[in-house]
Amino acid sequence: MVLRGIRGAITVKEDNRLEILGSTKELLEQIQQANSLNPEDIASIFFTVTKDLTTAFPAEAARNLGWDLVPLLCFQEIEVIDSLPFCIRVLILFNTNKEQNEIKHIYLRNAECLRKDLKT
Repeated sequence: MVLRGIRGAITVKEDNRLEILGSTKELLEQIQQANSLNPEDIASIFFTVTKDLTTAFPAEAARNLGWDLVPLLCFQEIEVIDSLPFCIRVLILFNTNKEQNEIKHIYLRNAECLRKDLKT
């Protein structure tokens, strides 16, 4: 097994706790399904949010999925002029036998524009 990363992102309409948690849950579930991801294989998850999202930690959504033993950490995304607002990004590091080209990165809603080259 090797350590690999899965990237993903999703946008929300507004800074609302329930919307942040629900959208993050949706993103994590789609990543899990697309990659047949077993939480036991996850080494850690890093979340970033844009500065306009302040009402919830996206990591709480992972805890609500039962990923209680996975190390989780949230950061604020760096500010870049004209960058995508209301965006939650994730990097999941996990142990796998998959090749790099087998990893499915998930970008939802307005975040689809971030990495068109990775869109499946």
